[in-house]
Amino acid sequence: QVQLVESGGGLVQAGGSLRLSCAASDHTFSAYASGWFRQAPGKERDFVAGISWSGISTYYVDSVKGRFTISRDNAKNTVSMQMNSLKPEDTAVYYCAAGLVAGSTSLTDYVSWGQGTQVTVSS
Repeated sequence: QVQLVESGGGLVQAGGSLRLSCAASDHTFSAYASGWFRQAPGKERDFVAGISWSGISTYYVDSVKGRFTISRDNAKNTVSMQMNSLKPEDTAVYYCAAGLVAGSTSLTDYVSWGQGTQVTVSS
């Protein structure tokens, strides 16, 4: 299975921006849809954004529409998510995933996961 490694998390003030990146171990990543999920303490892991293998189709949870943008570069085996206008409620560990169903919100549709990167938004 393709291995995924996230980076780009950190501490930011409300209203600030961060860019998360996910690097895949090999070119097979380009055949997968990809998604970003997040998990806050004591809560379930939830879908945030998804992108088709081609990058043509993108999907977002309502709470991040207009603030987050997912993109991918298959030549570099990477997927990224630009996060603007961050809010304290965006604080969570963010996970990158590769799967078979673009835009799926179900964890079971994803076959590979990264280790996660912490995003903390202070008020």
